[in-house]
Amino acid sequence: MMTAVSDQLHGASSPDALTREEILASRRQLRRRRLVALGLVAPLLAFIIFAFFAPIATMLYRSVYNPTVVELIPDTLAALGTWDGTGTPDEPVLTALAIDLKRLANERTAGRLGEEFNRALPGTSSLVKSTARKLRRADDAELAASGATMLGDIDERWTSTDLWNAVRETGRSFRETYFLTALDLERTPEGGIQLRESARIYIPLYIKTLRIALVITVLTFLLGYPLAYYLAHAPPMRANLLMVLVLLPFWTSLLVRTTAWIALLQTNGVVNSLLMGVGLTSEPLEMMFTEFATIVAMTHILLPFMVLPLYSVMRGIDPSYMRAAMSLGSKPIPAFWRIYFPMTLPGVSAGGLLVFIISVGYYITPALVGGTDGQMISNIIAFHMQQSNNWELAAALGALLLVLIMVLYWVYDRLVGADNIKLA
Repeated sequence: MMTAVSDQLHGASSPDALTREEILASRRQLRRRRLVALGLVAPLLAFIIFAFFAPIATMLYRSVYNPTVVELIPDTLAALGTWDGTGTPDEPVLTALAIDLKRLANERTAGRLGEEFNRALPGTSSLVKSTARKLRRADDAELAASGATMLGDIDERWTSTDLWNAVRETGRSFRETYFLTALDLERTPEGGIQLRESARIYIPLYIKTLRIALVITVLTFLLGYPLAYYLAHAPPMRANLLMVLVLLPFWTSLLVRTTAWIALLQTNGVVNSLLMGVGLTSEPLEMMFTEFATIVAMTHILLPFMVLPLYSVMRGIDPSYMRAAMSLGSKPIPAFWRIYFPMTLPGVSAGGLLVFIISVGYYITPALVGGTDGQMISNIIAFHMQQSNNWELAAALGALLLVLIMVLYWVYDRLVGADNIKLA
């Protein structure tokens, strides 16, 4: 009797022990699988971090960090720390600057200092360079004794309060100046923030970029929706042939496609020759280097990005829905708007978002066919990086563009997200 009970208890406890061992073994196996999966995707993650997140982080960092002036004239900035911002700094500050300028002239780096000063106070670049040249042969002992007087004798602007405020402003390694410039703002002498009194450039350009991107998105939708509908309902042979034609631009260089539009839209191009040949115009139309040229060329280039999402969604819609609606008495057009079109909204939203985001960041096509009238914010960013060498302002403009795109995507997700599309 006791032996039977003991066997029953032992038999009841054995399955629990085996189950715990199996759970531990399965957990170890799952952990190994996760480590293997992580090892497989690790190269991709490293590439994404290196090629995507690192440049963005660098851009955001450069938009607020610029130690150039701190590295060039450290002694002057250290002496300027006690200045109250009114009048002319004390003689030790001017003497320290004279010594620093002579050193920069010997090192041939005075031009970098002039560029930094000139961004805060236009017209000071030539002042820095000329002063550095004149101080290059000055005696060190003479500079230490009367450097302040020598600066004033070379140019009286070295005693200007505005100039020294610019020196102190550019002497901060971390500053928000570039973001203020990118927003067409500036600091007042009292330290406040106001709209720039001179020409406002960047905010109108941001608005223009968004407007052009919106127009391109609408045009690609108006052109791409009927084409995608026809592709989705055409016979397979014809649909495959037309799909090859839709994908053909992807096999052609972007530069070649843009150059083709230059040949079409220029003064003596194909379009003007055709219009004048049929008598619609008596003289060539100015279409190149305009906003119109930018919109037309980018609409053609980005049209496949609208067609493909629409086509993929339309291919999955059962044609029997439309037949059922019309069999119940609905007319074709009301049935299309009430039955078919709402089911294509995921493709419309995906294609519209894709075209809009890509068009906002385009700069090759606007630079080639748009000229001054058709340029976008990306062209200004490229200008500051490649020509003016103002990487900090370019980084600030790029950071603001990134924030703007993220805000627009958040609004899109809230208003036209997947849940709202399903409810529609």
